[in-house]
Amino acid sequence: MAEQSYIIQVEEGKAAADDKPSVGPVYRSRFAENGFPAPVSGMDSCWDIFRISVEKYPDNPMLGRRQIVDGKAGKYVWQTYKEVHDIVIKVGNSIRSCDVEEGGKCGIYGANCAEWIMTMEACNAHGLCCVPLYDTLGAGAVEFIICHAEVSIAFVEEKKIAELFKTFPNSTKYLRTIVSFGKVAPDQKAEAEKHGLAIFTWEEFLQLGEHKQYDLPIKKKNDVCTIMYTSGTTGDPKGVLISNESIVTLITGVNSLLERVNEQLTMKDVYISYLPLAHIFDRVIEELFISHGASIGFWRGDVKLLLEDLGELKPTIFCAVPRVLDRIYSGLQQKISEGSLLRKTLFNAAYSFKFYNMRNGSKHGEASPISDKIVFSQVKEKLGGNLRIILSGAAPLSAHVEKFLRVVACCHIMQGYGLTETCGGTFASLPNELSMLGTVGPPVPNIDVRLESVPEMGYDALASTPRGEICLRGKTLFTGYYKREDLTNEVMVDGWLHTGDIGEWQPNGSMKVIDRKKNIFKLSQGEYVAVENLENVFGSASVVDSIWVYGNSFESFLVAVVNPNKQALERWASENGVKGDFESICKDPKAKGCILGELTKTGKEKQLKGFEFIKAVHLDHEPFDMDRDLLTPTFKKKRPQLLKYYQSAIDDLYKSVNKPNA
Repeated sequence: MAEQSYIIQVEEGKAAADDKPSVGPVYRSRFAENGFPAPVSGMDSCWDIFRISVEKYPDNPMLGRRQIVDGKAGKYVWQTYKEVHDIVIKVGNSIRSCDVEEGGKCGIYGANCAEWIMTMEACNAHGLCCVPLYDTLGAGAVEFIICHAEVSIAFVEEKKIAELFKTFPNSTKYLRTIVSFGKVAPDQKAEAEKHGLAIFTWEEFLQLGEHKQYDLPIKKKNDVCTIMYTSGTTGDPKGVLISNESIVTLITGVNSLLERVNEQLTMKDVYISYLPLAHIFDRVIEELFISHGASIGFWRGDVKLLLEDLGELKPTIFCAVPRVLDRIYSGLQQKISEGSLLRKTLFNAAYSFKFYNMRNGSKHGEASPISDKIVFSQVKEKLGGNLRIILSGAAPLSAHVEKFLRVVACCHIMQGYGLTETCGGTFASLPNELSMLGTVGPPVPNIDVRLESVPEMGYDALASTPRGEICLRGKTLFTGYYKREDLTNEVMVDGWLHTGDIGEWQPNGSMKVIDRKKNIFKLSQGEYVAVENLENVFGSASVVDSIWVYGNSFESFLVAVVNPNKQALERWASENGVKGDFESICKDPKAKGCILGELTKTGKEKQLKGFEFIKAVHLDHEPFDMDRDLLTPTFKKKRPQLLKYYQSAIDDLYKSVNKPNA
């Protein structure tokens, strides 16, 4: 590795032996050159994280939500750490009064809210296992999780009660108590009681433990504090067992990283909670904020109102998934294109000047203060005005979106990588390091990393540019899949978690995720195709919002379904005399020819092999979404479902290309 690398080597690589592929050297963060940072003394569990902050910052605002007056959203109203703690104790006593003992499973089903956090903290206090039920999952998966985890008590967002009832009668074998975060309708009460369940409103439930006091059990580091089910692209969800130690270790590592780059959190920081708490990314970020006595404000649950909530809350840290940042990027691009020639010229000049200085080593805040003040301050204000870090995770962020936001958002843009199995954050790009654009950065200083060669895909972990499957080792790792030792043993080998993601070390020690081990297939001529890598390549074309590439062993070429960029395609249509709305433009053969031409051009620029080029495309004006079961809740493509949904379109594409050769 180059001298300026952000990683240090701790073990040598090994050549292939005994039918095992070669492995690259083991690296860790340069920030952990003296060993991994130790957690704060006395912080052994998630309950300790909250308890210590309540002692240190009792009067700090902890949880906030917007006050709704006459149907209009007003200011954020806050509950302090002490106020939240007092309610948490009541919730815990009430849960215990329902005969839920230490180690019992408590489900939480619904969008992020203060009650979600309070229930989670009550579980932490009493050594109960918190089992989030994905807000975006259907009744089938919710039923599976309740039965698989043997959930006996479930806390539910009011509007999700009807969904929960769809799991009856199967779930009632385990489920005994339901608590609504809001009201309970009389017919819902009757339905629950018909199945032998007790159901309460939040206020009713708090009164259950009013005059009862239960001792808090001693929590151990290796106690499982949550079972987080991953959405999975195929099959049933897998229950990832996460211990207290995993979360505490992760928080310690992230704190260490932020301190080393002079961006440490303080009790003055403010976070907007909108990514699902049922997902590890948001869960650990909120635990991180709680550990600093910082403030967490909840959004109203509507993505169209997110910018308005940001404007009112004025957060300092914004965690996002690429889809949200893509929306912000598209909105800004549209605003620029609609502006006058003078405004466009001014914007482009300011952008080019600032980016030029950043590329030559200037920090974003020093690259062009005049551009920030005159041109980019509007973008900053749109995001609340106080942002210092935007952290993107859960899926790859397009390099052009990351580059654009690094210039115009007037804050650090960091891209992270992690799995539920790694308790979230494993890699994170660093502030002011433009060379990390398009990568997920170096490892967080609490994990060891090595690459393992994948010979069938041509990836060599010992090559001059090391590529291979990303393997991880450390205390942030999960303790296994619940009731699935077989699946645990598939991914955990000799203490190393095999992620299934293909990575490439960069000279500066950052990691670039380039492929997925399972997403490989063979074409009829025997050539292997790494589909995820191709989607990253073709996805960089400006006319493409999203692309799904398909091939199989009965055909010699690839086809694709594309979600075109609306603005780019409509502009092309007006310039080329193609009339109609976006949907009808997508059906026009000329539009397909345009998109195919752009994909071919991109393929040539990236020097793809002949068999890696796309030969035919189907354009869908509707983005791939969860409503049609085409994406997981973390926006990963569900390939079997995509094939089933687009089967007839795929068949037509192959016929259209094969026809001339018939």
